[in-house]
Amino acid sequence: MMKLFRMLKPYRIPIIFILGLVLLQSLAELYLPTLMADIVNFGIVKGDVPYIWQIGGWMLVIAIAGTACSVIASYLSSRTAGGFAKQLRSRVFRHVENFSLQEFDKLGTASLITRTTNDITQVQNVLTMMLRMMIMAPMMCIGGIFMAVSQDAKLSTIFLVVLPVLAGAIALIGAKGLPLFKQIQKKLDRLNLVLREQLTGIRVVRSFNRGEHERVRFNGANTDLRDASIKVNVLMATLMPVMMLVMNFSMIAILYFGGQRIDSGNMDIGSLIAFIQYAMQIMFSLIMVSIIFVMIPRASASAERINEVLDMQPDLSDPEQPRSMKSLQGTIEFDNVTFRYPGAENAALSGISFTARPGETTAIIGGTGSGKSTLLSLIPRFYDVTEGSVRVNGTDVRELSQEDLRAKIGFVPQKAVLFTGTIAENIRHGKDDATMEEVIHAARTAQAENFISEMKDGYDSLIAQGGNNVSGGQKQRLSIARALVRRPEVYIFDDSFSALDFKTDAKLRAALKSETTEAAVLIVAQRVSTVMDADRILVMDEGRIVGSGTHKELLANNEVYREIVSSQLTEEEIA
Repeated sequence: MMKLFRMLKPYRIPIIFILGLVLLQSLAELYLPTLMADIVNFGIVKGDVPYIWQIGGWMLVIAIAGTACSVIASYLSSRTAGGFAKQLRSRVFRHVENFSLQEFDKLGTASLITRTTNDITQVQNVLTMMLRMMIMAPMMCIGGIFMAVSQDAKLSTIFLVVLPVLAGAIALIGAKGLPLFKQIQKKLDRLNLVLREQLTGIRVVRSFNRGEHERVRFNGANTDLRDASIKVNVLMATLMPVMMLVMNFSMIAILYFGGQRIDSGNMDIGSLIAFIQYAMQIMFSLIMVSIIFVMIPRASASAERINEVLDMQPDLSDPEQPRSMKSLQGTIEFDNVTFRYPGAENAALSGISFTARPGETTAIIGGTGSGKSTLLSLIPRFYDVTEGSVRVNGTDVRELSQEDLRAKIGFVPQKAVLFTGTIAENIRHGKDDATMEEVIHAARTAQAENFISEMKDGYDSLIAQGGNNVSGGQKQRLSIARALVRRPEVYIFDDSFSALDFKTDAKLRAALKSETTEAAVLIVAQRVSTVMDADRILVMDEGRIVGSGTHKELLANNEVYREIVSSQLTEEEIA
């Protein structure tokens, strides 16, 4: 956790103010029992009313000053902890943005969300407490002991028994609590994962009548979290009764031995009253420490998980001195590329070599698992090649900054993704400063204008979370419009026409011809009708290119392509 707290450097001045205010508050609270003792010993016992009013007035002023210090310190500590949490969340978010898909697969989306929200909130809450209590509690404890000794040193020997017992109880429970808090965070991750899968896959769950199965999964994860939480709460619940038991026995001992000392004339009544108040301050300072010890184990577990994210170095990083692209606009080259997924024995791609030139459409077709989408993922550098090289505009993608590389690419993923906001905002996701004319033109080219115009608010119509209020084909067309609006030098369509009917598919490909005259176009498709008009078709099988040519050439020369065509088209359609 201390590693994270190094980020508090920008808040040094507010922290110094907080410490100063807490110091003043502690001094005020430590001084009040002494004044009370003076009122009893010199005012009430001697019947000196003016003295009572005088010291009472000072007590009121000091109490108000202490309260003001407490309020201001609380405000500053909350503001500091909130700023720290905001800064930490931003840092985690920026770091995660640079992760390759491998890191996302390793940590999991649900876990990353928990770490960015719940875990950081745990650290924030502890920081708020620490800025107040971690400073105040030791000061009140040490100051209380010092002031109690000043009232009666002999009676203070009671603390030699009480304090070790309390400190031992706090340390023992804190040590047992840390592993349990780590378990809780893992159980919470699991619950989030199950819940996220169930909600995002609700259509599949219902269509296969798997509701009962999902309820069992959720109840299992929920029960595990409950059981772990109960263990922690039972452990922590024992702390307060132990503290109160020791404190009550301490009060009995103080009153018993204090009464004897008053009876023998070695102590004043006012001093005993002050001594009891100091004893209470010492006890409550230890209770404050116990509360922090309850929170610190959970925050420590959260801090470890946050540090795990921040310490994870992305497999993909920009070169120290990125190169600029050559003048080969809209050119993609694969040079003997081999790629293996991390931990996989067999290569997903082997010996891939081809060139896609501007103004040409290169289509890729093959069976499921042949490596088509994996090949496309290497162009925007979602993964790095194992062997060989991928070049965009004549420059190896590993020698370019990721931002410059992806600025040249319009990517439409296999699963269309839309964001909460209007249709226009979703299309502008491809180009922030796109004019309304550019947005409309992109939508028209993507064959989306008709259904947009039929919506109540047109381009200002709201898209629900995940695009659940539009059909699959409409989502694909909006995703295509998002890529078109940026007018990139390379277009990548990863099976992006699968949800379109044949008529819309044909119209869209015809419209793309005039839009991509100076750009390279790569299309992955399962349907032969989508690829048959391409300038070149690459046939893939088991991670290798087993054929390259036009539709007619491949029909004549490539057995794999003929099998794919014959499985989709009739003899008349092929002829």
